[in-house]
Amino acid sequence: MPGSHRPSPLAPAGDSKGLWLAALEKGAKVLQSATPLKKFDVYVSGFHPAKDDPSMQMEAHHYCQVVNDDFIQAALFDGNTADANLIGVEYIISESLFEALPEDEKAYWHPHNHEVLSGSLVAPGLPAAAEKALMKRLINSYGKTWHTWHTGRHDIGGGHSLPLGDPMLMWSFNRDGECDPSLEANREEAMSLDTPRTREERADLAEIAHPQAGVDLLKDRLPGTRLLPGVADIDAEAESGAL
Repeated sequence: MPGSHRPSPLAPAGDSKGLWLAALEKGAKVLQSATPLKKFDVYVSGFHPAKDDPSMQMEAHHYCQVVNDDFIQAALFDGNTADANLIGVEYIISESLFEALPEDEKAYWHPHNHEVLSGSLVAPGLPAAAEKALMKRLINSYGKTWHTWHTGRHDIGGGHSLPLGDPMLMWSFNRDGECDPSLEANREEAMSLDTPRTREERADLAEIAHPQAGVDLLKDRLPGTRLLPGVADIDAEAESGAL
């Protein structure tokens, strides 16, 4: 789609490519196979905050392999062009697989319903019907996301030119206003998105959404305003007697 290209916010440290690398790339293209990568053919874009430091927020471009109806694995990049930097991984599981996890393991997995219902998670280039079918599959799912490289933000920069430090466990935004509005606005303009329209088109998916674990995890650490219909924390619902 026009305006969908999203370059990385920075270039890695190091010298430019030499002749040896050009020869290596040419030989690899002819003689080697990238078989494990060929099924990473579903692309979605969203936002992630760090669980332990939710002020650290960034755009993440997911290239996904749909393994089966309950499990997706994704390589994460900071853009969608040929020069994008690999910044992490995400595993996505269904509600049924999440419920079968040990209790201590569940703390690593963030909920997805707000991302879907708010329109912040998008699949650029897919026809509207196909994108909505994908998002319907993601309702009630959970993700376990590790970022290994903070390359910064497209709006203000601030990244590292190399992957530094420990991997960061990432989380999801679960209320309007939790994600920095300037970060959202920058992607909206650069990728020619219409998030209000997307949100409206997905509103009916709230009917199949269930309360999820982790929705309220960051509510006292970010300036979120309200929960959307279909987004609720499972513990809060239990305490209120709604479950």
